[in-house]
Amino acid sequence: MPEARAKKGAAGGGAAGKPAADGTAEGSAGTTRPRRRQARGEARIAQLLQAAASVFCTSGYTASSTNAIAREAGVSPGTLYQFFPNKEAIAVELGDQLLNRWRHTYGTAFDQTHTELPLDRMLDAVLDPLIAFNCENPAFFVLMHGSEIPGRITEEHDTLHATMLSRVEEILAGYLPDVPAAQVHRVADMVFMVFKAGLDLIMAHEGEERDAYIRELKTIMFRYLDPLLGDDSPHQATKNCQAPHSHRGRTP
Repeated sequence: MPEARAKKGAAGGGAAGKPAADGTAEGSAGTTRPRRRQARGEARIAQLLQAAASVFCTSGYTASSTNAIAREAGVSPGTLYQFFPNKEAIAVELGDQLLNRWRHTYGTAFDQTHTELPLDRMLDAVLDPLIAFNCENPAFFVLMHGSEIPGRITEEHDTLHATMLSRVEEILAGYLPDVPAAQVHRVADMVFMVFKAGLDLIMAHEGEERDAYIRELKTIMFRYLDPLLGDDSPHQATKNCQAPHSHRGRTP
């Protein structure tokens, strides 16, 4: 009888009633994490990703280490390894988050309604959010342009590049309805490469110098695209009826 009672007690004290490490009870199947522990884990991951972004920007991806990221986050390397097995896994997670936010940003920037704007105002509407995102998230620039970035990030970035180039073509086609598709593609390709080169300069400066390079980039874009529109373009006619925009009349 005592043995039977012991077995019964053991059955009643199994996994269903076992307290979790943080004091909350786990589900009988062990498939549902306690909400409080899950929130703590998500907060820790966010802390580590923020630290990684800072370290990548300061040291570059190649020279960064998990020890430096843990130190920046104020945790031990052992704590870091509870969430990420290595630096590459951290970069991939951070890259995924930034790419998702970038998709939303360029989706807003390349809104089709911007084709109803005069060229100078369209440049503001498209370029401003793209530049702002890169300035606010310098780790994105590091991860998208580094020489030893994990392949998954570069593959997704290449796919995103192709999508953005298509959106540039769509917008330009709205301004250049009578121009052959092959020429529109070349113009879009040139515009995209000019933007990337200008962004390199913008990211290399801060404060007033950064603002000056932003203005120069817009000026280059305007002076390249403006002659392509022609006097018969409805956008050109709209623009000519308005007060001159700040992009015009600048010295080269």
